[in-house]
Amino acid sequence: MRPNHHQFEAFAYVVREGSFSAAATRLGVTQSTITQHIAKLEKSVGTVLLVRGRDGVELTPTGQEFYDLADRMVALDVEVSERLEGFNAMQEGRLSVIGNAPQPALKIIARFRQRFPDIRVDFGLHDWTTATSMIRGRLADVGLITDPPDHESWERIHIEQSQYVLYCPADHRFAHQAEVSLADLHPETLIVPEKGSLTQRLLGQTCKRHGIRLTRTVTMTTFPLMCEAVLQGIGVALFLRNSSLIQDNVAQVAIREMPDAQDTYLIATKDRTRLKLVAEFINAACV
Repeated sequence: MRPNHHQFEAFAYVVREGSFSAAATRLGVTQSTITQHIAKLEKSVGTVLLVRGRDGVELTPTGQEFYDLADRMVALDVEVSERLEGFNAMQEGRLSVIGNAPQPALKIIARFRQRFPDIRVDFGLHDWTTATSMIRGRLADVGLITDPPDHESWERIHIEQSQYVLYCPADHRFAHQAEVSLADLHPETLIVPEKGSLTQRLLGQTCKRHGIRLTRTVTMTTFPLMCEAVLQGIGVALFLRNSSLIQDNVAQVAIREMPDAQDTYLIATKDRTRLKLVAEFINAACV
């Protein structure tokens, strides 16, 4: 028996929502209905597509292939519904946005929410590798990613440029310097984003190129946490300039070995850019 639309829809939303119960809530059906749809789909395919774990669901290799197809079907279904409903499609709904840095994503979300206050926006902050992988795996509607790779199925809209700087307390010995060398950080504790971040990758390449060895580093998950650590006196932090609107008591100092500007793009799969929610979010980004 061939899978039907409801089975693919249930499968797509289980993956996007992260659980069977969340998918049931999103689709307005019972959890047992979702479970039955997935079981029938797996029976039709002849193999397991999803593995349930403590942290949600995980796709098998075959599941990933079928999810790409299922998610495209759902996107097309949403596009058809939006065209039938017209502007009413913007009165409710949900948009999933991810980024590898809080700015400029939060600015764009704020502009979008001013126009569409009834739309739920879910924003997740991830390291560069995870954020890129989520867009590639169609696990988010929109991504704000610095220096993203090229992909034939992605729409890329340039948002801004920014350089890496050193964040330090306003009374730190580096605070009033025009620039600082990475070699000067040897006695300092350097706070960097976690493994998988663009920052760690570029810092490693730069240190190798200039023969610089940094021995005292601390990794943290997000820039807000890194900034708080700077204010608490844990160390100095490496991140993109103007990554937060909270700049009191923090100085930003240029880094001699990292003068190049990094480009941040809005990324979305081309089929999702035709959806009204995504299109309006792109409009908010381009203001």
